[in-house]
Amino acid sequence: MMVKQEVHDIPTNTGLMRTYLYRPKEDGVFATIIFYSEIFQQTAPIARAAAILAGHGFVVLVPEVFHELNPIGTILAYDDAGKDKGNEDKFAKPLETHDSDVEALVSFARSQEFCTSQVGSMGVCIGGHLAYRAALNPDVSAAFCLYATDIHSNTLPCQVGNDSLSRTQDIQGELVMVWGKQDPHVSGEGRKLIYAKLEEADRNFTWLEVNAEHAFMRDGADRYDPALAMQMYAQAVDFFHRLLR
Repeated sequence: MMVKQEVHDIPTNTGLMRTYLYRPKEDGVFATIIFYSEIFQQTAPIARAAAILAGHGFVVLVPEVFHELNPIGTILAYDDAGKDKGNEDKFAKPLETHDSDVEALVSFARSQEFCTSQVGSMGVCIGGHLAYRAALNPDVSAAFCLYATDIHSNTLPCQVGNDSLSRTQDIQGELVMVWGKQDPHVSGEGRKLIYAKLEEADRNFTWLEVNAEHAFMRDGADRYDPALAMQMYAQAVDFFHRLLR
């Protein structure tokens, strides 16, 4: 399918959230995927990833994950300054405000005439964590999480006991968890901790560890693996088609 793009500023509890919307050009109603970026917000690789998903028959919403902390439309560069600012934002925004952002995104999607009521989430890096976190919302029935950071370490600000790992039992939908074995951001021990929690909570999940480094999905990066990225897109599309009919 060919894809068209829109831009919406969605009201949230903490201000307007610039959200980039991708959807098929043809008429119809489609399930929604909330696609969470890295700390850099909607860079060119993230926009291309969203378009790939939309071209397979989905409405894809890419929110600015740190909208409260930056001017609307902020895109951070893939350099040391951008990385420092993105990490500063990551550790400044409480997880509870990400939760209210999800509520706003679900409400927005369900108010659109071209969206069904079905919503899933997907993300890379911190976005993988936010996709996992979004699945705490019962309206999000499927989450595809790629090399999700900070779940195992509980390093993001939140109220005591409200970290994403501790809340795993509240996930009702199905998960796919994808990890790079050579990713230094989530060690083998960290992955084992998350796996054990999912097992303990008896969640419905698929676990996949691949021979790849962090950010292997980001085209143009040194660590980009095009063949593996293509496999992940195919798996994500099949996953969402199955669960978001």
